[in-house]
Amino acid sequence: MAQQSEHEERAASDDNGRGLSAAEVAERVAAGQTNDVPVRASRSAGQIVRGNVFTRINAMIAVLFAIIAVIGPLQDGLFALVIVVNTLIGIVQELRAKRTLDKLAIVNTAHPRVVRDGEPTALRPQEIVLDDVIELGHGDQVVVDGEVVGSEGLEIDESLLTGEADPVVKVPGERVMSGSIVVAGSGRFRATRVGRHAYAARLAEEASRFSLVRSQLRAAIDRILTFVMWALVPVGALLVASQLFLGGHVAVEEDLASGHVSGPLADALRGTVAALVSMIPEGLILLTSIAFAVGVIRLGRRRCLVQELPAIEGLARVDVVCTDKTGTLTETGMRVCEVRDLGGGRVDGESGPGAVLAALAAADPDPNPSMSAIAEAFGTPPGWTPTARAAFSSGRTWSGVSFATPSGEVHWVLGAPDVLATPGSEEAAEAERIARRGLRVLLLARSGERVDSPGAPGELTPVSLVVLDQRIREDAAPTLDYFSGQGVRVKIVSGDNAASVGAVARELELDGGGPPADARTMDRDGPGYAAEIDATAAFGRVGPEHKRDMVRGLQSRGHSVAMTGDGVNDVLALKESDIGVAMGSGSPASRSVAQLVLLDNRFASLPHVVAEGRRVIGNIERVAGLFLTKTVYSMTMATIVGTLAMAYPFFPRHATLINAVTFGIPSFFLALAPNNERARPGFVGRTLRLAVPAGLISGLAAMTTYLLVLDGASAPELTDRTAVLVTLCVTTLWVLLLAAKPYVWWKIVLVAAMVALLLGVMLTPVGRDFFALDISDPAKLTTAVAVAGVAASLITLVRIADDYLSRRARARAGARRSTGTARETPRNHTDRDELDPPEEAERVEHALGPRSHG
Repeated sequence: MAQQSEHEERAASDDNGRGLSAAEVAERVAAGQTNDVPVRASRSAGQIVRGNVFTRINAMIAVLFAIIAVIGPLQDGLFALVIVVNTLIGIVQELRAKRTLDKLAIVNTAHPRVVRDGEPTALRPQEIVLDDVIELGHGDQVVVDGEVVGSEGLEIDESLLTGEADPVVKVPGERVMSGSIVVAGSGRFRATRVGRHAYAARLAEEASRFSLVRSQLRAAIDRILTFVMWALVPVGALLVASQLFLGGHVAVEEDLASGHVSGPLADALRGTVAALVSMIPEGLILLTSIAFAVGVIRLGRRRCLVQELPAIEGLARVDVVCTDKTGTLTETGMRVCEVRDLGGGRVDGESGPGAVLAALAAADPDPNPSMSAIAEAFGTPPGWTPTARAAFSSGRTWSGVSFATPSGEVHWVLGAPDVLATPGSEEAAEAERIARRGLRVLLLARSGERVDSPGAPGELTPVSLVVLDQRIREDAAPTLDYFSGQGVRVKIVSGDNAASVGAVARELELDGGGPPADARTMDRDGPGYAAEIDATAAFGRVGPEHKRDMVRGLQSRGHSVAMTGDGVNDVLALKESDIGVAMGSGSPASRSVAQLVLLDNRFASLPHVVAEGRRVIGNIERVAGLFLTKTVYSMTMATIVGTLAMAYPFFPRHATLINAVTFGIPSFFLALAPNNERARPGFVGRTLRLAVPAGLISGLAAMTTYLLVLDGASAPELTDRTAVLVTLCVTTLWVLLLAAKPYVWWKIVLVAAMVALLLGVMLTPVGRDFFALDISDPAKLTTAVAVAGVAASLITLVRIADDYLSRRARARAGARRSTGTARETPRNHTDRDELDPPEEAERVEHALGPRSHG
């Protein structure tokens, strides 16, 4: 009780507006009363190392290597060296990505204004201590729990915590909860709970944690690997049984170097290891992580903070982007271009609308961009004393101040004409006409009652229309062009007047949707609400709940939705959307709940994020197909060998050579290559549809060659094993060549380099001795090449048939889309699916160049 009384006494002393002194802060730091919750944007270095080293696949490889380490020779354990190198590459890339993320996260971190020794100071949230007095302004997020000590129309949105949509007015003495958001007014509160005792400790950590685990792509790969792991058990058991008990353990003394264990058991284990090593898709998960990590680094160079890793691929999958107007499509700053007198009279003798506007701007402790423009446009305010304030909020779309003037108390409001003006009045019609030109219009009016009264704003007398100019960003139109060309629909969702939003949409040539819609007139509970949202491209007077409901409506229609925003009114929609994108200069609340933060505040950065996501998705799909082809042909060969009780045709070193030159080395380059193919659903089915036939044909071809060259012999010679290796290498290199489409110079060089590497091993004595190869029998090699040619032809036919069926399916889907209301045709009417990725990439870069409007 004594400690509690002491705390209350200290807290009371802080209510004098000076906050804590340096000595009091030091005292609390020494006592451990700090907001010491570590908030990291990425995994720690230790977690990265453990995540790359301790995997199921690495564990299996380690067991197989241990077997070879016991029975030898060491050449047969080369497959483990590949895993070590790949793991090191993965660790290095993720550590680079971590450094990039951590640097960007520091820039993105909100810095609350803490009052100490009477001066507000911007600090990191971790530097707050118990009893600190913290200032709050519009758009700020409460970072610790506390008690209000000062309020200027302070209204808090606690919907993210309680689900209650209506803002709560806070007065001194009332509690504020960390994680809530200031939607109107300003104030101060004293920290009563910090560190792990505050709700913000959990909220902030969850909001900004870097995630490597949940994504559609990784989930699909996990499903594939689960199937592979289950299939390994019976196939491996059959192979072991055949090699040990069914006659497959033939003598191979002529093949093996001295100094290793020989005999039936050792020979059977070597064959089993060789088969199992090829079955394991050892590089698939690793290359997925590397591709994501490189994506983080590339986006970091464009000042894009990825707060959740799946956002890279998620934005590549979206088909609808909802964007705000102000600050996103238009410049953040505004300027007053006209004040149109409505004849509402003057105040205090000679004071006109300019003096009133100057007084309103001077009385606003936390001005928004519109009020900042007014403050810049008008001179020194008259010496009026504010007696009451009503802060601006996106819910009521107006603000007001009551003043004590020499002629008495007067009440002024400034806000949206379609909210304040009488419907059908001359001032409402005039404001509508101006807004259609793409200008922002505010109505200045006198009120008959105090602005903080329950009935405010009451009966109004219109005085002036304040017209503000919003310049459209130079990069807005090219960005919309890019999305249009990619079949991504863009919807402008703004709190401004619908006519103003429509004018901007027309100037940007936004496709589809007809006239702009006023969100206030839409029936959110009606059965046709989602369809109406889907069919419209521009919306005005959209409140926070409207934005959230629009996102839900689009999602109910099967769309994947990205929401961009920078204000507190965007938070609910950002959190509800599939991908939330916040601007770096936006409110701390919007940045904390978004998956992506554009630190350079450029909407034009989004196409680069989309392109990066498509690179990851397209390349991982290509690499997955290669690795699964390897798994399938290995299982095919192991099944046939086990059924026929034959010796496995390869040593582990043979499997290492085949895996390296056909898929292992090339897949690393393919996973990081440019790729602008449109992300499509059905990753697992599409990958298996191509990998399974190719793997079956390759495995059957290898076993066909094996049976032909073996010609009834009980034990394979090195020439037999070499012939099977040639068949499998030629067949799988052909699969690689098909997967590398479309062809560019470096892909041709890559495949040629792999062929040269294989020939270098086979044609040099050192290579043949090391890998136990023998090319002395031309007849067997001719048989191997002939069988491989037939197999390559069959694989090509399968690919041609699949491409034909896929094109027909896309054509049918396009025909169905063309009959609907959704915009799917790009402005240039070009089918982007028919473009090669190099041409597509060139057009994307061209689209992001400057464009002027007439």
